[in-house]
Amino acid sequence: MKALTNLYRGRNDINFPKLWRPIVAFSTILVVASIVSLAVRGLNLSIDFEGGAVWEVPSKTMSVEDATDVLAEFKKADGAKVQTVTDANGKRIVRVQADSKNIEESQKIAASLAKKADVDIEDVATNTVGPSWGQEITGKALQSLIIFLLLVAGYIAWQLEWQMAVAALVGVAHDIIVTVGIYSIFDFEVTPATVISFLTILGYSLYDTIVVYDRVKENAARYDRSGQFTYTGIMRRSLNQVLMRSVNTTMVSLLPVLSMMVVGAVILGQPVLRDFSLALLIGLFFGAYSSICVSTPLLVWLREREPRYQRIRERAIERGDIEFADHMPVGAVSPLRRDGSSGTPSATSAISVAAKAGQYQRSHPPRPRKQGKRR
Repeated sequence: MKALTNLYRGRNDINFPKLWRPIVAFSTILVVASIVSLAVRGLNLSIDFEGGAVWEVPSKTMSVEDATDVLAEFKKADGAKVQTVTDANGKRIVRVQADSKNIEESQKIAASLAKKADVDIEDVATNTVGPSWGQEITGKALQSLIIFLLLVAGYIAWQLEWQMAVAALVGVAHDIIVTVGIYSIFDFEVTPATVISFLTILGYSLYDTIVVYDRVKENAARYDRSGQFTYTGIMRRSLNQVLMRSVNTTMVSLLPVLSMMVVGAVILGQPVLRDFSLALLIGLFFGAYSSICVSTPLLVWLREREPRYQRIRERAIERGDIEFADHMPVGAVSPLRRDGSSGTPSATSAISVAAKAGQYQRSHPPRPRKQGKRR
């Protein structure tokens, strides 16, 4: 119970820097696998992007093989997609999709399907789509994505730091590549609803990242003056403070998406809701994941190479306090000052405060102070 209370109040102390190395390796594997799958297999694009015709035949007896035989008569069986679905009224429908952009040919195929299923041709719903519409959607989506990323990068650099803008954009790129890669690996169909979902998850991914960065900037402004904590320690404390907020926000966002998928896609059998909710589900999960496991390690890597934090690390190593500097215990407060000094922070005083609270154990005794000459 106490552990749960500390978790909700931000008093937990998870060693995120220790987890970053295997997590970054895992993310790298996901990105490489996604790129390879996209290069080898590509995406399963819907008719809206490739063009063609779709016939929906209401029939209780027509099988997938029967529909394929009809397409074979017109030499349209290669690359065709035939599946049976059930609409909201419980009616069985055979959905046939093939590369047929000619309206006259599409009508002939519809007549043959109606004859094969023993239904009237008026009962067969036919939809013919040209590839230009899907190309227009793709072009507009890419244009919106580029403008969106440029505006967000400029805003983050202006309000926070340019390093945060770079790390946030890398996290967004990670989410896009992995999400699209999952669609390629598992051969999920990409529809216009999927594209809309992709654009939607970008905002959520950045929101969660900005929440973390805002706390990091606040802690950095508070502890940088002491000169005793590395950026790794500041980031570790900040992540522990906002962890439950990220978890709760993600769970609250996932619940309605799961409801949409179960009710709309599974129970009602609506393909549009299925496509929209599936992309959101994958994107929301990886958006929360990247904000903690991708963007933050990259930000730490960039900031730790600044001269200021390099000096802090070097001094901590010389004092033998690098573990404390990378740790920033939960009970760490503004450093105490030596009596009679010009205000130089005392790292050993802050360490003793944390050690008395039982939150930090030193691996070796502090260096002895030089004894002044007696008068």
